[in-house]
Amino acid sequence: MLFWHVPAPNEALLISGSKRLGQDTQFRIVTGHGSFVLPIKQKARVLSLALREAEIAEDCVTQQGIRLTVRAVTVFKVGDDFVSIANAARRFLAEQQRMEELVGRIFAGHLRSIIGGLTVEQIIRERDRVAQEVKAGSHNEMEKLGIVVDALQIQEIEDATGYITNLAAPHAAAVASRARIAQAKADQEASEREQEALALKAEYERDTAIKRAGFVAETEQANARAAQSGPLAQAKASQEVIEEQTALARRQAELAAQRLEAEVRRPADAEAYRQRALSEARRDMAKFEAEGEAYRRTTLATAEAQAVRVQADGDAYAERTTAEAQAAANAARAESLRGGAQELIAANRVVENLPALVDAAARGISGSNLTILNGSEGVSQVAAGIVGQGLAILDVLKQSTTRQPEGGADGSVDGGPVAEPGRGLVERRGSAVDGGTDGEVDGEVDGGADGGAPGRRPS
Repeated sequence: MLFWHVPAPNEALLISGSKRLGQDTQFRIVTGHGSFVLPIKQKARVLSLALREAEIAEDCVTQQGIRLTVRAVTVFKVGDDFVSIANAARRFLAEQQRMEELVGRIFAGHLRSIIGGLTVEQIIRERDRVAQEVKAGSHNEMEKLGIVVDALQIQEIEDATGYITNLAAPHAAAVASRARIAQAKADQEASEREQEALALKAEYERDTAIKRAGFVAETEQANARAAQSGPLAQAKASQEVIEEQTALARRQAELAAQRLEAEVRRPADAEAYRQRALSEARRDMAKFEAEGEAYRRTTLATAEAQAVRVQADGDAYAERTTAEAQAAANAARAESLRGGAQELIAANRVVENLPALVDAAARGISGSNLTILNGSEGVSQVAAGIVGQGLAILDVLKQSTTRQPEGGADGSVDGGPVAEPGRGLVERRGSAVDGGTDGEVDGEVDGGADGGAPGRRPS
C-alpha cells in the first residue's frame, strides 16, 4: 500500500504534519507497527535505532605530565523511549551518518579530562575505572542527545616517551629471567626425561637382548638335548645298572660282614672274655693266697710274741708266787714245828713243789699252739688258773691230812688223791706218805723237803 508505512524493528517512524499527537512532540513517533501517512499532508521520516560504534584516538597528558595516546571504542545507540527518539531526531535526523563522529568527540573530551587526573600506573591497572568514569561524565550529555552508551573500552595506550616500557623493564627482566629459568628447568627436565627415556630404552633393549639370548640358549639347549636324548637315555640306563650292581655289592659286603661278625668276631670275643676271666680268677687266687700267707705269718708272729710274753709273765708270776708261798711255808713250818701239825708239813711240801708246777704249766703253754685273744689280762687269767689249780691241790692235801688219823698211825693216806707236778692230782694206791720230820712224800709224788723240782719237764 502506498500510504501505509511500516518501520523496521531497529527504526522509528517519525510522522510530521499530523494533528493527532501521542507525545509532547511536534511529530508522531511510531515504532514496531505501521501507520497511514497521508500524502501531501503528512511526511514520514525514519530514524535508525541500530547500534553504532565510535573509535576514539586521543592524545592525553597524565597527572605525571607524560603524554599518552589512548585508543578506545564506544558502542551506543538511540534510546528506545520516545523522549530519546525525539531528542535524537531533533539533533541527528538530517545527519545520522555523522552521529559517530559527534559522539566520539564528546567521549574524547571526557577521556582526556579523566586521564589528566590519573597516573600512568593507574591508567594501566584500572582501565575499567577509567571507562566507568568516562561514561559517568558523559551521561548527561548523552541523555540530552537521546543516546544510550552500551559499552566503552580502552583498547590501547601508546607511550611515545618510553615510560611504560621502562616501567615494565624490571618486570620484563624478571619475567625474562623466570622465563629463562623456567626454560632451563624445562630443558633440564626434558634432558632428564630424555635420559630416563634413553635409559629405559637401553634397559628395555638390554632386557630384550637377554630374553632373546635366553630364548636362543633354551632353543639351542632343547636342540642339543633332543640331539643327545639317545646317548643320554643309554647313559641313564647304564647308570641305573651300575647303581643296582653297587647296591648288590653293598648288600653282599654287609652279608659277609654279618657272617664274619657271627662266625669269627663273636667267638673270638667270647674266647678272649673267657681267657680274661680265667686270668682275673688266677690273679685273684694268687692275691688271696699271698694275702692268706701274709696273714698267717703275721698271726704266727703275733702268737709267738704273745707266747713269749705269756711265758715271761708266767715266769714272773711263778717266781712271785713261789716267793710268797715260800714265805708262807716258812711261817707255817715254824708254826708246825712249834705245834707238831702234820698237815702243815704236807702243805709245806706242796708249796715247795708249786714252782715246779707253775714252771711245768708255763712250759706247757709255751709249747702249745695257743692264741690268747685278750692280751695281758688273758695271761693273768691263765696264770691265776694255774695257781688256783695248785691251791686246789693244796686243799686236797689238807683234807687228806685231816683224814690221816683215820688212815693209820704212821700218817700214811690210803686211797686219797695226791698232787703230782705236771700231772695234777693222782691217786695213791698202796703207798704211804712218809710223815717224818723231813716231810718227804714217797711214791710218784716227789715232794721231798730238799725242794727239788721234778726232774721231768714237758716237752
